[in-house]
Amino acid sequence: MRSVRAFWRWLTSMRTALVLLLVLAIAAVPGSIFPQRAVSREAVEKYIDEHPDLAPLLDRLWAFDVYASPWFSAVYLLLFISLVGCLVPRLRQHLANLVKPPPDAPARLERLPHSTTREVGQGPTEAAQTIRLALRRSQWRTALRSHADGTVTVAAEKGYLKETGNLLFHFALLSLLVGLAWGAWYGWHGNRLVVAGEEFCNTLQQYDEYSLGARTSGDRLPPFCVTLHDFQAEFLDTGQPARYVADVSYVEDLGEAPRSWTLQVNHPLRLSGANVYLIGHGYAPVLRYTDQYGQVFTTTVPFLPVDGMLTSEGVAKFPYANVPPGQTSTDPPAQLGLTGVYQPTANPEPGVPASIFPAERDPVLTLTAWQGDLGLGSGAPQSVYALDQRQIALGRLTQVGTETLRPGESWTLPDGSTVEFLGTRPWITVSVRHDPGQGLMLFGAGAVLVGLMVSLSGKRRRVWARIRPADDGGSLITLGGLARTEYPGFADEFARVVAQVGGASPPEREPAGVSNAGVRERGASARPGVDEAKD
Repeated sequence: MRSVRAFWRWLTSMRTALVLLLVLAIAAVPGSIFPQRAVSREAVEKYIDEHPDLAPLLDRLWAFDVYASPWFSAVYLLLFISLVGCLVPRLRQHLANLVKPPPDAPARLERLPHSTTREVGQGPTEAAQTIRLALRRSQWRTALRSHADGTVTVAAEKGYLKETGNLLFHFALLSLLVGLAWGAWYGWHGNRLVVAGEEFCNTLQQYDEYSLGARTSGDRLPPFCVTLHDFQAEFLDTGQPARYVADVSYVEDLGEAPRSWTLQVNHPLRLSGANVYLIGHGYAPVLRYTDQYGQVFTTTVPFLPVDGMLTSEGVAKFPYANVPPGQTSTDPPAQLGLTGVYQPTANPEPGVPASIFPAERDPVLTLTAWQGDLGLGSGAPQSVYALDQRQIALGRLTQVGTETLRPGESWTLPDGSTVEFLGTRPWITVSVRHDPGQGLMLFGAGAVLVGLMVSLSGKRRRVWARIRPADDGGSLITLGGLARTEYPGFADEFARVVAQVGGASPPEREPAGVSNAGVRERGASARPGVDEAKD
């Protein structure tokens, strides 16, 4: 039992909480080094393909799921328990200190770093009331006590905001941890590429990639649908984006009429239970393919940017082309695949397929045709943005030519079929997110800053006055002050307190065995190593 109490004292100490916070920060580093499945499954799969020897070991160590790993969760939970166990007793003690009166004056006020003596014509009780009133006007918390020998003491203190700010800072940090955990449990997000004119609804099947919280399921997603009508992009002369604007409409109930919204960067569409953010855009070439039997196939293919000038690459696949009417397939297959590079503004240098500006000033599409078996019936998953390289390596897909087209131009393949480049349609990438802990984290972040500023600006200090009856009917007042923290301005503040008391300095007397240096007014002087004299 003793060892359990010792462990609990160690765990709930502030030093342990700081160490655990540092450990948590270090534990989060792999999450920024390695791709995470919760962010991009494609990036994780690509990393595994590029590092076949190292990736399996990293996967067993949860390197691709850092924030869901047992070791990260263990540190997170220990930090949470440590903060709660540390802060709750401190809060209880702080509230008790705010309620109870300041402690009585020490026995030897002259031993404090700041002390002085004054004589006034008032009696001890009247002088004490005057001192107390003056201190309370200056926002000091005060307490007046009468003693059996006729002495009256006044105790005053300031600076509890320092501890208040300190507690606010740490409780705000705790709220950040709670908000982060709440979002990880009940939050979710999904990304979707949407071509102008298309609609998507909030179902997992319609997202290109998604991630659900530990306590969230796909059947609990809020119902809504979003349609992209148009997209416009403005660029600076340097090619840097200046403005992205997407005109969309949305419905949250099947029975309601669509409502319009202008979607912009940092101006999301806020729906009930989710926010829709605009995070990227590109071009989708529109291709019309007429096969050798006269059958027409039209497709719109999103091309993915490969540089800042929106030079884009993509693939168009026609698995049902070159099949005689009435048949379902041919043997061998004569399917068509087109790989392409799109330049919104063509590079004037020959042989350099790289756009020189992201807007469509001189659009050019370079296509390479492949005929044969696309491998779509093999059952193996394929990317919609690339041809199956295994089919090319096995000779099942053969290159039949390359051609550069501008909008409206066509290309005749060796078998008599034609490919026509009709133009492009814009596409955008949207991120749909729901984070129920976002509000709590925002409050926590603001409270952290406020608590830190209050904690750094607050200064704990105390002032005492002991009033004794004087021989002439007046009172002899001994004042002492102590700053509980480093406070260079306390000497001036103590001088203002002395000025409020008024009165005259009594003649210096040297008691037997005591040096005058111990009782003279010290003002702002302070001697290192002076204790708080019973405080």
